[in-house]
Amino acid sequence: MIDNRAHGRNRKDQHVELASQQFTYQSAKDFEETRFVHQSLPEMKINDVDISTTVAGLEFATPFFINAMTGGSKKTREINRLLGIMAHYGKIALASGSVSAAIKEPSVAESFSVMRRENPFGIIFANLGAHHDLENAKRAVDLLEANALQIHINAPQEVIMPEGDRDFSMWLKNIETIVRELEVPVIVKEVGFGMSRETVAQLASVGVQTVDISGTGGTDFAKIENNRRTIKHYDFLEGWGQSTVISLVEAMSLPKEERPQLIASGGIKNPLDIVKSLALGADLVGMSNRYLQYVKTGKIDLMEDALRDIQLHRRQLASIMTLVGAKNIEELRTKDLILGPDVQNWCQARSIDWQSYANRSRQ
Repeated sequence: MIDNRAHGRNRKDQHVELASQQFTYQSAKDFEETRFVHQSLPEMKINDVDISTTVAGLEFATPFFINAMTGGSKKTREINRLLGIMAHYGKIALASGSVSAAIKEPSVAESFSVMRRENPFGIIFANLGAHHDLENAKRAVDLLEANALQIHINAPQEVIMPEGDRDFSMWLKNIETIVRELEVPVIVKEVGFGMSRETVAQLASVGVQTVDISGTGGTDFAKIENNRRTIKHYDFLEGWGQSTVISLVEAMSLPKEERPQLIASGGIKNPLDIVKSLALGADLVGMSNRYLQYVKTGKIDLMEDALRDIQLHRRQLASIMTLVGAKNIEELRTKDLILGPDVQNWCQARSIDWQSYANRSRQ
């Protein structure tokens, strides 16, 4: 007889290992090919830059955060403990992995709540799948004393996952109910497959005010689940979806009054990628695998390196924003960007005005 609880914990450990194997410091192609138009006279000081942002009614001193990763096993409990420490001393927000494991098996709940214990005053997002109901959403928030709830949508992963869900018919209805009834803000998050403007519009139509478009270019959960299978591989689905850059352009093509606030994640590796994401319309940027590299062993050895990395990124953000002459995130959206050939082709096929990005400073 299979012990499903042990199997679930093993799956979480497998996800961490397989995700870490995919990590590279190389930026995703669409980020590399997106270029700012260099202007030689910034006419401002680095100290003039304000990198703070407000998302889902929450104030963030730093426009990047540690995005959802893991939890549900002994190993991932130690990873989450270290992530809590990192968020506390690094003074950045933190998202948990899916709390589904704790709802199914309360004995692993502490592998998530340890984040709040180590980070008692910081912003923490709980995370839960779209198949869960309002009661489970409340339980997830309570477990972490969370400031907001991420509801993740991951249909390709579920299809490929041997033990994944096969019924997605209630996802949008569940999201609508949770958004309407939950007392904390709700963020609907993809898991690395990106979002189309139609998806963003659907979510907005049921009251969603914040989405994490989470595009391709980072961890590929289709590849992770394929590596966990023994038969009937879906290797042809690896790479499925839209890049983070394309997803942002898609979302920004919606009328402003119909568009939720945007968070960007997926394939974001460095401060320049962060600034490009903010310039493309995001108000906040999430990174997961980069921070996983500091804590994947469950040992605290690299914590000082992680905290230095966070502080360096803050300084580098201010430097890059000075180079483009932007004193804040709002001003970044007036700076000229040249989109890469693949993004241009996508925009042309989808009737999105990609040339307007190159001439925003004149509008």
